[in-house]
Amino acid sequence: MTGVYNEYDAKVYRERLAGFLPARIIDVHTHIWKAEFVLMEDTKGCVTWPARVASECTVGGLLEIYATFFPRQTVTPVLMGSPLCDLGQTNAYTKECGAKCALPTMYCTAWDTPPERLRTAVVSEGFAGFKPYLNNSPGYIPPGEVRIYDFLPHEHLRVTDELEAVVMLHIARAGRLRDPVNIAQLMEIDRQYPNAKIIVAHVGRAYIEDDLGDAFDTLRHSKNLLFDFSANTLEQAMTACIGAVGPERVMFGSDMPITKMRMYRIAEDGVYKNVIPRGLYGDVSGDKNMKETDEADVTTFIYEELLAFRRATEALGLGKDEIEDILCNNAKRVFNIN
Repeated sequence: MTGVYNEYDAKVYRERLAGFLPARIIDVHTHIWKAEFVLMEDTKGCVTWPARVASECTVGGLLEIYATFFPRQTVTPVLMGSPLCDLGQTNAYTKECGAKCALPTMYCTAWDTPPERLRTAVVSEGFAGFKPYLNNSPGYIPPGEVRIYDFLPHEHLRVTDELEAVVMLHIARAGRLRDPVNIAQLMEIDRQYPNAKIIVAHVGRAYIEDDLGDAFDTLRHSKNLLFDFSANTLEQAMTACIGAVGPERVMFGSDMPITKMRMYRIAEDGVYKNVIPRGLYGDVSGDKNMKETDEADVTTFIYEELLAFRRATEALGLGKDEIEDILCNNAKRVFNIN
């Protein structure tokens, strides 16, 4: 594993996280895949730095990460394949691993996946719902112009609503959560498909304060939208989200294996930057989202995320039960996990 778990990580966990986290955690946002499934040409609109962290992640590797990072907790992941892979292969592997390990699974879709195939995935194959992604949209749409309905069309939403299934939604567009098209479509989905369990991933990709805008002035009026804070270290985004929709509609996600990365995040010139130990992830000089440091003590992305969440709970005055709801119980309800 690149950036092997070390004593500083153990210290951060022991002193700042172990006693804060509940005994059981449900991680609603993880990816498993094998390197041979990857289709490198299908990365439209996607950042490339995550590939430096993990070229593949087997279910065994994922469970090993949890055992190392959270020795005092039991972590139950919701498994998704990688949307940058051949979807047939990655979905088959996810289904196999979910059955073998008795874990919930999500089905990766393309914009033109037949609705009946989605219905079969849930009704006959046991998937909890769907993972659409912006790269799996029509090829003629430029990356910067991809809208939610371009990769999560209405015919898919109708099936989702009918089956009361889950969608893990990574919104596109440079404006992220403050983009008015995204906000309008999220609110429309909330109204038109009230039985669909739509999880807006990464708090709508609001990774720095500039990404937030006034989105939650509108989103607070939604009735059904859910949110996860996967791969997000911005406590202000978590505070705004929980304050707007309440702790009952927010869940923990990690985006593992990406969050095993050794880093912390800053804002610079209106862009998020992952600050990483020099040389650890190769030549990153051409990546606008990466910045190197010579600091000795840099812990892992997942710990940075959870530390930000702890600060958010303290700012909001959340109690132990509300924290446990966000880290475990809400996901139990949404995914029907025992």
